[in-house]
Amino acid sequence: MARWRFSLSLFLLATLGPWLALADHSFENTAIVRTVELGGALVHITTTYAVKALEDGSAVYTIALGDDEHEKTSWLEAKIKGQSAVLPLEKVGYDPKTDIHYYAVELSKALKANASTNLVVETVQTHATYPWPEEAGQKDGQSLKYETDLLVLSPYVTSVQRTKIRSPSPQVHSYTKPEGLEAFTLEDPVTKSGSTLTYGPYKNIPQSTTEDFVQERQQHVTIHYSCDYPVIEVTKLTRTAEISHWGANLNIQDNVHLHNGGPRLKGHFSRLEHQSSAYFGRQPPHIIPGLTLHLPAGIHDVYYYDLIGNVSTSHLRTAPSVPKGSQNNQFSVLELKPRYPILGGWNYSFTLGWDTPLGDSAGWDKESGKYVVGVPVMTTIPGTVVDVAEVKIILPEGATDLEFFPPFPAAMNELSTHVIYLDTIGRPTITLHYNQLTDQHAGVIYVTYKVPFSAHLKKPLAVATAFLGTFVLAFAWKRIDTRIQRQK
Repeated sequence: MARWRFSLSLFLLATLGPWLALADHSFENTAIVRTVELGGALVHITTTYAVKALEDGSAVYTIALGDDEHEKTSWLEAKIKGQSAVLPLEKVGYDPKTDIHYYAVELSKALKANASTNLVVETVQTHATYPWPEEAGQKDGQSLKYETDLLVLSPYVTSVQRTKIRSPSPQVHSYTKPEGLEAFTLEDPVTKSGSTLTYGPYKNIPQSTTEDFVQERQQHVTIHYSCDYPVIEVTKLTRTAEISHWGANLNIQDNVHLHNGGPRLKGHFSRLEHQSSAYFGRQPPHIIPGLTLHLPAGIHDVYYYDLIGNVSTSHLRTAPSVPKGSQNNQFSVLELKPRYPILGGWNYSFTLGWDTPLGDSAGWDKESGKYVVGVPVMTTIPGTVVDVAEVKIILPEGATDLEFFPPFPAAMNELSTHVIYLDTIGRPTITLHYNQLTDQHAGVIYVTYKVPFSAHLKKPLAVATAFLGTFVLAFAWKRIDTRIQRQK
C-alpha cells in the first residue's frame, strides 16, 4: 500500500508540477540542522530534518535544492537517522520561477498525525570551491572560497534552523555576516568558534520555496578559508578491465589525467626551493608531490608509466588475496611519485595497471548457469573528483546472455566488440560513461554472462590453424621453384 501511495504521489507531483509540492501541508519541520564540511575538490553536506506529520498516512517527504546547489551536487542520499537502509529518492519537479529542484523521498513507513522522525540527507558537492587569490608563489599557502545560500530551502514550515560550516583549518580569513534577519532571530546571526561557523538558530521560518521568499529573504554567504592539502581533480579517467578465462586473470588498466585545481603558480618554478621545502618537511599545501593509492589485495605485475616511459619512483606493498566472504579488509598500497611535483594549474597524465587472479572477483551461479564477475568502478583517491570516467569491461570471446548491474546509473551505456590478437569474431565489450564521480561512488559493477563450451575451443583452434597454415606455407614454399633460370 505504501509503494502504491508513493507511486501515486510521484505521478501527481510530476503531472501537476512544483506548485503541488509548494501546497503540500502534510509535514512540518520542527528543526533543520545542516553541517557543511569544507574541503578542496569536494564539500560534504549533511542535513537533518526533524519531521512531524500533520495528517495520517504521510509517507512522501519533499526536499528542495536551489539551482546552484543542484548543479554542484553529484551525490544525494537519504536515510532515517540511526538506520543504514537507503530510502527511495527521485526527482519530481523543477520550478523555473524560483530555480528550485524538488526531490521526493519515500519514508520507510507512513507516519500518523503528530508522529515524528529524523530524515538525514547527505550530499557531496564537486567544484564548489575556488582558489582565492587565484595565483600563489611556490612557498605561499593556499586559500579557497565557498559560496552557498544562507537558509535551507523547504516547502514546509520550519520551527528552527541552524547551519554549521566547518573549515579544515581554524584560519578563516573572512565570512559573510547576514543582515535583516530580525524576523527570524534577535541574536547574532553568525558566530565563530575555532574552525566552525554557526549561522542561526533562525526561528519560525515559513515555506522558503515561494517566489517572494527567495527574492526577499534568501541571502548569499561566502567563506574564505585556508586549506592545508592540495585540490586534486581527475579530468578524465579511462578504466579497461579485461577478463580472461584461459589465463584465469583479470587485468585492469587506468589512464588517468590529473589536474591540480589549486592556485596557479606565480612566477617560475624553483627546483632548489622545492627540494629545500621537502627536506625540512614544509611542503606547500598547493603542491602534489605524490599519491598513495589503495589497490586490491592479491595483485601482481603492477606497471606504472607516463608519456615518457616507465616511472621508477614508486613503491608497492602487496597484500595476499582475501578469501571470499572474509571480513578482512586487506589492500595493497602503491605510493606514486611523478617525475615532477604538480603545482596549481599543472597537469599530469599516467597509466596504471595490474593483474589479479580471476577467482578473487569471479564466481559461478548454478541457478542461472552464468559467470558473475565484479569490476570496481574506479580506484578512489581520497578527496578527489573525477570529471569524466569511462569504464570498459572486455568479456571473453563468445560470451552470450550479457547482463550488467552498476551500483548507480551511468550517463550512457554502450555494447561493442573488441578485437585483439588470436580473436576470430571479437570479444563483447560493455562501456559505461560517468560524470562527476566522488569517493561515494566507489562501487562494484557486476557482470553476468555465459560462455559455451565451443567458445572455449575457438582460441586453441585459432592457434592450431595459424601454426598449421604457417607449416603449409613453408612446405609449399620449399616445393615451388622460384628461380628465373634453372641451373644445368
